[in-house]
Amino acid sequence: MSEKRWSRREWIKGIGIAGMGTYLLSRAPVAGVAGTELLSKEATTPQVVPTRPFGKTGVSVSILSLGGMFDIPSNQLLLKQALKWGVTYWDTADCYGGGKSEKGIGKFFSKHPEVRRQVFLVTKSDARDPKGMTRLLNRSLDRMKTDYVDLYFIHGLRDIDELNGDTKRWVADAKARGKIKWFGFSTHRNMEACMSAAAKLGWIDGIMMSYNFRLMHSESMKAAVEACVNAGIGLTAMKTQGGGAVRAETPMEFKLAGKFLKEGFTDKQARLKAVWETPDIASICSQMPNLTILMSNVEAALNKTKLSSESKNLLDEYAAETAQTYCAGCAHLCESVMDETVPIGDVMRYLMYHRNYTDHDEAKTGLAGLSEVTRDRLMNLDFELAERRCPQRMEIGKLMQEAARILT
Repeated sequence: MSEKRWSRREWIKGIGIAGMGTYLLSRAPVAGVAGTELLSKEATTPQVVPTRPFGKTGVSVSILSLGGMFDIPSNQLLLKQALKWGVTYWDTADCYGGGKSEKGIGKFFSKHPEVRRQVFLVTKSDARDPKGMTRLLNRSLDRMKTDYVDLYFIHGLRDIDELNGDTKRWVADAKARGKIKWFGFSTHRNMEACMSAAAKLGWIDGIMMSYNFRLMHSESMKAAVEACVNAGIGLTAMKTQGGGAVRAETPMEFKLAGKFLKEGFTDKQARLKAVWETPDIASICSQMPNLTILMSNVEAALNKTKLSSESKNLLDEYAAETAQTYCAGCAHLCESVMDETVPIGDVMRYLMYHRNYTDHDEAKTGLAGLSEVTRDRLMNLDFELAERRCPQRMEIGKLMQEAARILT
């Protein structure tokens, strides 16, 4: 290879290898923690991930949050390392891994009870009614071996009407009993509408929403973020990769990957930094199932070099060029014109896990939860009207069929 020029395929393969050890590329080495002494032997003070205020709560959280959708029981070392690097915001849910995620955190707290107070712990409820929420919260507390959670979310809110007076009373009671400190919701679809409405309620403390280089510049998202900030709601961004890594299959992607590499980032690190440059985002929730990804993301958080204006412009151009490949979560537009009920937004999310994040198990689990009637509709319905309503001009019909075939 030293005797000839690299082909595009070989060069991109090199970038992929570099991505497995991205800490070698960044300019702010982590020091003083296990496995990183080779990066900076001279440093004596550990560097930890910065923090930001979380809305009106009065607490600050690490700008990088550990997403709990992985085998936590078997990755106890990762939790320990996350703490050492200052990743103290931990996110999970009652449904992750069928409860294994919460049990893994409980296993860690049982062995290291002294660290519980260091962790900003978040879990989520799939229930909406007070009785169901009480049952799931108590189960989560038991699984995680803790008396309280810092922030309790309604999981996957679709419409603000899912919250009502009963919810508000339940929240007040749970806070009074010391079982939760703060309350909010996560949302994957119709995010802007849910966020703007929540800002008017006066009793929502935190929101986790899809937010990335594709979504952050829309006028509706900017208005929703501003409304939440004015209401004192802490914001956590998820799905920050915006559909997965650059594939370098077009001239734009090739140029983008090269530009990031020249500035000292992988494309995944650059996407995180693009979100962090919005000061109103308190934290990024990222699934980090191994030490390599954790280290890479920590490096990005520590690296104070900002993305160049050229890189930001290239990201905007890339978002426009590849809009048809990414569901923006505005499911109310496409689903409302279908004669028969089809959860297009949910199916798109499961398909993203499969295609872009290579999380095939999560995709299959989600799709397997669809009824036989719904699966049949994915294969056989005419989605032309839905495609006309889609701002991204996605080929919804073909994508629904692709999702259905995952289970065959």
